Amino acid sequence: MPNVSNIVKSIQDIMRKDAGTYGDAQRLEQLGWMFFLKIFDDREKELELIRDKYKSPLPKHLRWSAWATDEEGITGEALLDFVNNTLLPKLKGMTGGADKIAGLIRMSFEDANNYMKNGTLMRQVINKINGIDFNASDDRHMFGDIYEKILKDLQSAGNAGEFYTPRAVTQFIVEQVNPRLGETLMDPACGTGGFLTCAIEHLRKQAKTAADEQFIQDCFFGIEKKHLPHVLCMTNLMLHGIDVPSNVRHDNTLARPLRDWSPKEKVNVIVTNPPFGGMEEDGIEANFPSEFRTRETADLFLVLLMKILKPGGRAGLVLPDGTLFGEGVKTRIKEALLTECNLHTIVRLPNGVFNPYTGIRTNLLFFTKGQPTTEVWYYEHPYPAGAKSYNKGKPIRIEEFEPERAWWNNRVENEQAWRVPIATIKAGNYNLDLKNPHRSDEGPGDVDHLLPEYEKLLAQIAETRTALKKELRHALNAGSKA
Repeated sequence: MPNVSNIVKSIQDIMRKDAGTYGDAQRLEQLGWMFFLKIFDDREKELELIRDKYKSPLPKHLRWSAWATDEEGITGEALLDFVNNTLLPKLKGMTGGADKIAGLIRMSFEDANNYMKNGTLMRQVINKINGIDFNASDDRHMFGDIYEKILKDLQSAGNAGEFYTPRAVTQFIVEQVNPRLGETLMDPACGTGGFLTCAIEHLRKQAKTAADEQFIQDCFFGIEKKHLPHVLCMTNLMLHGIDVPSNVRHDNTLARPLRDWSPKEKVNVIVTNPPFGGMEEDGIEANFPSEFRTRETADLFLVLLMKILKPGGRAGLVLPDGTLFGEGVKTRIKEALLTECNLHTIVRLPNGVFNPYTGIRTNLLFFTKGQPTTEVWYYEHPYPAGAKSYNKGKPIRIEEFEPERAWWNNRVENEQAWRVPIATIKAGNYNLDLKNPHRSDEGPGDVDHLLPEYEKLLAQIAETRTALKKELRHALNAGSKA
């Protein structure tokens, strides 16, 4: 059995020879729907064995095993013709009535494209994909790791990098928010499903019965705006043992008026990395109350989170520095957050966590709905020893969060941690961009501290100037006497 890693590498090498899959974005989208069909087919084979009356939602001739499994099967122009004119159009037009899976497949393929132009190369790719058995737990686990690497590759595929949150960040957020069996959870900007799969694994550690596992299948919700990450998310969830990931919708979360979210849709837990640095299209802000209207995506998501959390619900999310120090609408959003929720912790991440996609500094915010904030604890996450930044080859690692984990339930101020009472935050007009007071050598500092320093410096300059004048005068006098 060839190594799964080598198989994926050789698939990408074959694709590079095809004129249609000329860039990472095209190759990844092509791989996205092909892996989806193969993983789905392997899953169906398993279901046919364990369920007496299992019936596939796919017509027989569209199933991967019917047209793709035979190594000597359909190839060249005939293969291209089948994929372009039969397979993809039929999948895009699937109707299944109440069948959740049929609807899911249609949603996954509504924007799918076949970029490959060479049917012989496509057959070679298909034959390589057939080398992976997604029912073998070793293969599936191995592919899960490979898939993580594929998603990372998105970071270099132009603007597709926004889909990927470093695994260490998702894991730390999920651990600290700590979803429990019996709770509902959501990621309203779920990308490729990093937070959802991490939360599912977290819940699986608590599961003891078949009923627990069944609960996990249905306890989560996700929404993703873009087609490619949505398909990748479906595939990711199937890899993590979710039979029908129909709880993940292909939709723009923010396009729905805030008032339309019903009490029944509220959840116990939200873990997310909403897109930041982006602007929503015209009219989206009209879905929000007038005092919170902005076109900045991250800010709108923060308003949404406050709305759809149940009382006592918990959230952990990634937000850029801009939200922390911004004014105007941002001030009103932060005031609402601190009034309606207990924003108990902000972990300040160093530069470069999201390199190479963006150098924007980010923060991890943790809050609970239903009690106002009385104080905010800050924790400044340092670089590991010897590092000055992160990059694709050296990303942030979960081990680096050990100090935060140890501090979390037994909080004391230290070199990295400090707390700020709500009165101070209110007095500062809800500016949350507060620097570590234990590090006087960093940053410009505050005005009260800077003014005396500046005045002292001016006095020193004046003294030096007087001394220089005296020296010059002395030298000139001495010269003229000579």
